[in-house]
Amino acid sequence: MRFKLSNKTDKYQWTQHALMKLKYYGLSQQRITRVIKSPQRIEEGIVENTIAVMQPPSMNKKDGKKAWTSEIWAMYQLKGISRAKQENKDNLLNKQKQFKIISVWRYPGVSPKRDPIPQEILEELTSFK
Repeated sequence: MRFKLSNKTDKYQWTQHALMKLKYYGLSQQRITRVIKSPQRIEEGIVENTIAVMQPPSMNKKDGKKAWTSEIWAMYQLKGISRAKQENKDNLLNKQKQFKIISVWRYPGVSPKRDPIPQEILEELTSFK
């Protein structure tokens, strides 16, 4: 499959690593932006000042419960905003609203829950979308 990948848009900036992972896992940029806009789970990324978001590709109903066999993850950073500035809402809202997508991946199965993002930060993130 051949398609053109864009390095930078008004709202999203993609690292070369993320673009390579898109090709490797057969994902599109539109699919990852959908994961970022409406994630099922949000956690603190393993890299400092990053956020990891997850959305299952599709859900099946097993025994009356929703289940999935894999997950699509994206790790991003709000461009130009450090952790200290995230706590100050005035600075955060005045900054340019751009996401720097660092990495994307597929996780086989259901990943264990790790470090959830505090509710205050989640509310700030939803204001960007």
